[in-house]
Parts: sequence; C-alpha cells; structure tokens
Amino acid sequence: MTFRIHSLIAVSFLAALAGLPAHAQTPAAPQTGLGGPVIAGVCLMSREAVLVNSKAGVAATARLQQLTTEAQTEIVNLRKPVELEAEALRKEQAKLSAEQLATRQKALGQKLQTVQIQAEHRGREIEATRQKVLDKISTEAQPVIASVYKAKGCGLLVDRNSVLGGNLTNDITASVVAALDTKLSTVTFNREVLPVSQ
Repeated sequence: MTFRIHSLIAVSFLAALAGLPAHAQTPAAPQTGLGGPVIAGVCLMSREAVLVNSKAGVAATARLQQLTTEAQTEIVNLRKPVELEAEALRKEQAKLSAEQLATRQKALGQKLQTVQIQAEHRGREIEATRQKVLDKISTEAQPVIASVYKAKGCGLLVDRNSVLGGNLTNDITASVVAALDTKLSTVTFNREVLPVSQ
C-alpha cells in the first residue's frame, strides 16, 4: 500500500477551501462600443465591485487570507508527523510481516483520515466566516445603495455585470463604494467555530 499523504491532504484542504475570495478583481463594464443615449432613471451597479473595492471589503479579504493561512499552517503541522511515520514505514516494510505491515498501515490510514477531517472542518469554518462577513458588509451597504439610488434619481437599478452594451453613464458603483467607505471603513472578525461533524 503506497501512501501519498502530502498530495491527499493538500487536495482535500484545497477542495475544502474552494470558494474563498482570492484577491478578486473589479468586474469591468462591457466594452462593446454600442454606446447610445443616457436612459433617464436607469442606473447600473456592480455589487461585486462594491464588496471588493470598498475599504471594508479590502479589510475583509485581507483578514480572510490571514485566517486561511493560519488554518493551512495548522494542517501542515498536523500532517508532518504523519508524513514522517509514512516514510519510516516505507523504509521498514521489507522487515515487517504482512500482519505487522497491515496493522501499521491501518493505524497510519486512521491518522491520515483525522488530518483530512480537520482540513475539511477548517475549510467549512473559513467558508462560514466568509459568508458571515459578506452578509455583514451587504447589510451595511443596502441603505447606502438606497441613498445613492435616490440621490441619482434612479427609477430602475440593473446589475452592471448583466449588461451587454449601452451607455453606462448612470453607473452608481463608485458612488456607492465612496459612501460605504464613509459609513464602514473596516471590519474585524475571527474564524467562525463550527461543531465538529461526526
């Protein structure tokens, strides 16, 4: 039985952490050259750009990256002794009876499973943290969006990311980011602690 502990744990940890915001870029407005007249009362906004470019969004991304790095370090530290034990077993396996080898492989497999479970658990906690902080920023942004919407005389707000072309003069994204920065300049939070699944 061959143990590929490092790759198995790395894959499971990366899978568990999938969906974390990695320095997201601002979605660009469509560059179709379609232009056209300004449509009074129709405004555009990118919620993603608000979340990514606001001061609170930048702070949240940095903190989530820090928490992710801490979780990864924890898993690496749990993984090291299992890797050393697997390497020792590989070197000794010729000297062991089939029964001894099977017993040690089984014990090593259980240790590997424990590390994988911990990696997946940390991934779920990071994802829960990410969702909670995004919800907080979104909640704070909602009245700001409503205020800018009213101040700009909007009668309809369209997701900028869905627009295929046209005159984008009434894009209120930057105004919302500026107003949100005044209201909420940063966010602080710790990793959510979830109950361990059995």
